[in-house]
Amino acid sequence: MNISRLVKQAQRGNKDALLQLIMAQQDAYYRLAYSYMGNEHDAMDAMEDMIVKLYEKLDQLNNRESFYSWSKTILVNRCKAMLRSRERFLPFGDDEHEPTLAALTDANPYRNTESEMDMEELLSHLNARQREAIELRYVHDLPYQTIAEMTDSPLGTIKSRISQGIQKLKAVIGGDRYENDRGEAAGAQAEHEYHSGPART
Repeated sequence: MNISRLVKQAQRGNKDALLQLIMAQQDAYYRLAYSYMGNEHDAMDAMEDMIVKLYEKLDQLNNRESFYSWSKTILVNRCKAMLRSRERFLPFGDDEHEPTLAALTDANPYRNTESEMDMEELLSHLNARQREAIELRYVHDLPYQTIAEMTDSPLGTIKSRISQGIQKLKAVIGGDRYENDRGEAAGAQAEHEYHSGPART
């Protein structure tokens, strides 16, 4: 699929081109929305809001190849706006309020295996910002820079949250069970330490 060509067509008013772009990653959009909204109905509402915003703002996108990171940032912003308007806490956005394990597993079709239940239990040991960064990085496979833009946080802060979160998870499970994480955590920490100023964790 030629993303740049489809975006160009969509910017010229071709709705089918925009629909093709959205449908190509509809599952990724849904999982991302569900992570914030916690149920299928609200996740679908957030996706509908995102599509409206894409129609309104598509001509503002200069780098056509970044369509997916840009559109997912819009989706996250719509989720957070919907939650604020309903006076509900953000599943990822408030350090004092963590979502319950049941809310994250019972109805979510993407979290229905024993291993995923175990991961939910592990993630419950993180603060909300660390959890958000780690889920966006490893569950949704988003680049550091995209996560920084989505959360309106400095790149070094995102790397620090991920590094500290990984270290906390390793401490919970005994330290050496996930050796493959060691290089990622060390790399993120090293890059963070390169940046000046304290990180917001």
